Amino acid sequence: MINYILYNFNMEQKIEKKSFPPIPAALLSMLSVQSGASIAKRLFPTLGASTTSSLRLGLSSILLFLFNRPKIHLLNKTQWMHCLIYGICMGAMNLVFYYAIQRIPLGLGVTVEFLGPLLLALFFSKRALDLLWVLFAALGIALIVPWQNTGVDLLGLLLAFMAGVFWAGYIFFGGKVAQVMNTKDAVTIATGIAALLVLPFGLFSGGFGFLTSKLFFVSLGVAILCYSFFFRFNSLKTITDSYI
Repeated sequence: MINYILYNFNMEQKIEKKSFPPIPAALLSMLSVQSGASIAKRLFPTLGASTTSSLRLGLSSILLFLFNRPKIHLLNKTQWMHCLIYGICMGAMNLVFYYAIQRIPLGLGVTVEFLGPLLLALFFSKRALDLLWVLFAALGIALIVPWQNTGVDLLGLLLAFMAGVFWAGYIFFGGKVAQVMNTKDAVTIATGIAALLVLPFGLFSGGFGFLTSKLFFVSLGVAILCYSFFFRFNSLKTITDSYI
């Protein structure tokens, strides 16, 4: 259940007999993603949230295409449709989350965003023990949210929750796409779709005009932390029948 909430669906288990252990994978992936988000937020004053998100997804997409070399020409209509939905959820999740943490602290944003996968896990839960873990997670979220702080940006909180909804979609449809095609190809193609989805927001924001070589390499580091390492240690696996 913990692995499900943390979207620890190890895609490589579907195509490899040996895979990275699930619990360390979840911990390493969460560490890399949150470290990348912390660094990315420092780019906001210069580049803005949408440009930073564009760079993060775009550079990640390039790295994944170079590394995985997906066989795009072999995809059928069903596989393309699954990749499209998965990529839309991925792109929207990242863009909206960056908009959120531009307005509220990173820790608070992550906490509120976590409501999405938490509710998804609760919806598909079939065991009493699962419900217990969900209650523990919900209690942790309730303790972290500053209920008495009237200075918290409400729009930022709403954006974080919306990012959580897209995160839930990302988990659900990621599991679906893993059932119909090579999982490395699915991740790579969906990341490319997500990058194309977010790119117009980055271009129209004007942030690329302030991009320097130093900021580019910082963005490249964020992309490696948030996606290349993330998808190596903690990508999506087919959601098992015990949940869906």
